[in-house]
Amino acid sequence: MPEGDSIWRAAARLHAALAGRELLRSDLRVPRLATVDLTGRTTLDVTPRGKHLLARIEGGLTLHSHLRMDGAWHVFAAGEKWRGGPDYEIRAVLGTATHTAVGYRLPVLELLRTRDEDHVVGHLGPDLLGPDWDPALATARLLAAPERPLGEALLDQRNLAGIGNIYKSELCFLAQVTPWTPVGALPGSDVPRLAGAAHRLLAANKDRRRNTTGIHRPGQDLFVYGRARRPCLRCGTPVREAPQEDRPTYWCPRCQPGPTP
Repeated sequence: MPEGDSIWRAAARLHAALAGRELLRSDLRVPRLATVDLTGRTTLDVTPRGKHLLARIEGGLTLHSHLRMDGAWHVFAAGEKWRGGPDYEIRAVLGTATHTAVGYRLPVLELLRTRDEDHVVGHLGPDLLGPDWDPALATARLLAAPERPLGEALLDQRNLAGIGNIYKSELCFLAQVTPWTPVGALPGSDVPRLAGAAHRLLAANKDRRRNTTGIHRPGQDLFVYGRARRPCLRCGTPVREAPQEDRPTYWCPRCQPGPTP
């Protein structure tokens, strides 16, 4: 599942291609939207909200999409060949005079009134890359269930929106605890510090190749994620991997004390 920084970049690409321009092509290839025609309307903006994308269309409409594990939006110049997968995987096509945005394998695609956006994103916690970022509220929500494993709490978009499996593992490494450590077991100052670190990491990476280590050598962009059985960049101990909520999770058994599966 894409992380918040990836969604931010996708929104920026879509906004640059569509915002302020009239739609000359509209093809929504999901059954309940098959008869919808947005041609002639202008795209007002494309806004990320956590891991959700909100394309606001003239007339008080919002096209809401969520990529989950496999979805993707690609933007092509007029006349450019589409390269994002076979045609049968296309779920949405929005075209202007200069660009075409094509949504592939979108598991969530729906059209709603802009005034009703809260029906799909109102449950989210503070957006790590949004204007509503509130570290105090994010901290309070993380601490509201002190018995919950930290990795699960970080992934819960109701606590803070934008963290996926990569940042979950990396943030637990930076906190020097395993992802199965209860939130309440962290020292009092560590949870707000962790929320702040999450914000800084996503903000730093939204315009560049993702990096959490500060090391810019091949294969060393991340401390633990995807590094099972490879040496920890900090201590050399082999990194371990185990599922948490059915997602692969990585940690260093030496740098990160605490409970494990």
